[in-house]
Amino acid sequence: MKRLIATLFLISTVLTSYAADSEKEGLATIVFMRSSLVGAAIKTSIYEVTNEETIFIGIMKNKTKINHKTSSGKHTFMVVSEAADFMEADVVAGKTYYSMITPRPGAWKARFSMIPVKNDGTTDFNTSSKKFEKWKKKTKVVSEDDKSKAWYQDHKDSVEEKRAKYWDKWIQKSAEDLAARTLNANDGVE
Repeated sequence: MKRLIATLFLISTVLTSYAADSEKEGLATIVFMRSSLVGAAIKTSIYEVTNEETIFIGIMKNKTKINHKTSSGKHTFMVVSEAADFMEADVVAGKTYYSMITPRPGAWKARFSMIPVKNDGTTDFNTSSKKFEKWKKKTKVVSEDDKSKAWYQDHKDSVEEKRAKYWDKWIQKSAEDLAARTLNANDGVE
């Protein structure tokens, strides 16, 4: 019994320290999740984009998720498959945010969008839905590895072409459309 209590205490201490370190370092976590039978065989790649660079985050297949640490403040993320799509985020240190990577029709294969999971219950993708808990449980964490890094190096030019082409379409969206595609600071959970 003493061993169990000591183990639980150690786990609690590590988790508390991890959360405190993330907040102290000014980091927020964005969890990109993908769970849909439509386009299940097609992989997508996820990026953080700035004015100057495209930062590779990882490759996702169906029923996976990527936990991405980033600084507090405003960010833009991109998903690429046949096309590119974007999501804005304004995040706060110490909080975790969620985005669903969802399929949509494409010319030759499925395209994907990044949908913010809201914390206010106003959308189909929200943290209070029963589906949200199912998505969290049914998706497996994947991370960047040598194979995915090599893939990105081989496809970097194509990714940049799609970024440029679809960014022009993104910035022409209405303020209302952009607001619907933005993770806000209050969408995070602790």
